[in-house]
Amino acid sequence: MRVGIIGRGGMADALGTQWRRAGHEVVTGSRSGGLREAAESGTDAVLLAVPYEAVVEVVERLGEALRGKVLIDCTNPVGRDFGLLTAGGPSAAERIAAAAPSAHVVKAFNLCHEDVWRLTPPVFDGRPLAVPLCGDDEGALTVVRRLVRDLGCEPLNAGGLDRAGLVEATAALLIRLWVGEGADAQAISPPRAYSGA
Repeated sequence: MRVGIIGRGGMADALGTQWRRAGHEVVTGSRSGGLREAAESGTDAVLLAVPYEAVVEVVERLGEALRGKVLIDCTNPVGRDFGLLTAGGPSAAERIAAAAPSAHVVKAFNLCHEDVWRLTPPVFDGRPLAVPLCGDDEGALTVVRRLVRDLGCEPLNAGGLDRAGLVEATAALLIRLWVGEGADAQAISPPRAYSGA
């Protein structure tokens, strides 16, 4: 697949490196150069890997270059004291979708630090990492599922884009526990056998 990555930070590098390793053609660009080229080259998918505060402006600048594209949002709208900057809605993913109404936005890859995405593959205690996806377009979700599996992870259906705010709030909580409290955030969730499902 041809994947464009908007951003040249840690997330862009980690995911881009793994996708290249899986055989995909990846082009990166940032606000300092190559932004439009990266967006236009991502004929299969475009990853938004820029800080949340800049993402809507970047998407608006790209305009027609994102028409019809699968647009993957891995941003986290988390501010000072680990607060959710989008509390009360709309979510970051929904704001991106409003800024690029002709694109197909999928929320994914936002629950883990870049170091996790550098693992080949991200498997913990024999269990592949699961990646929740939120999106409304089945074709776009199919593309992102493949990109998730190419990392050695398992995609999970987390619902439509209207559920992206829940995934973003989960990220804010996990970051607060991991970084703010130094806690093992994974310990808050029991095994599925005890979930009542």
